[in-house]
Amino acid sequence: MARKGKTPTYGLLARFVTPQELLDAVLGAKAAGYSSMDAFTPYPVEAVSEEIENHQKSKVPLLVLIGGVTGALTGFGFQQWISHVGYPLNIGGRPFNSWPAFVPATFELTILFAAFAAVVGMFALNRLPEPYHPLFNVESFERATQDRCFLLIEAEDPEFDQQQTREFLETLGPEEVNDVDW
Repeated sequence: MARKGKTPTYGLLARFVTPQELLDAVLGAKAAGYSSMDAFTPYPVEAVSEEIENHQKSKVPLLVLIGGVTGALTGFGFQQWISHVGYPLNIGGRPFNSWPAFVPATFELTILFAAFAAVVGMFALNRLPEPYHPLFNVESFERATQDRCFLLIEAEDPEFDQQQTREFLETLGPEEVNDVDW
């Protein structure tokens, strides 16, 4: 299934036996100018992860801040509105704007909104849930959770050329190179 306005190829996937072979392939791909790539291993390999990551600054802290500020303003604003407009009561001559009494509920709503913003933001920014990915079309990719390592060079990479990238990947010594189609 081709996506509208995009190439029908998602990228090329090379399969390696050991994490060291994968790390060498990642370093070779970076040296060749490829930047849009991903690696898959059956267990965490920190060296590969460090080389692959593009270290983009996360947007989650900003979303949490916005959620927290929204929660604080909501909590304080609702209590202020209740005290002045919705149900004003003069009990014992206390002022309507008794803001110290508003602090606990304001704090709780700040934490609640920030937590919801963190969870929803994380799911949205990670594009989760993702029940389908083009890699699932490659039959040998099932071994990524068992005993093989994979390097994916995506078609959106500026250096990507179907034939030249395939030839480059084959020089890295993989067991096989597969097309990943949408």
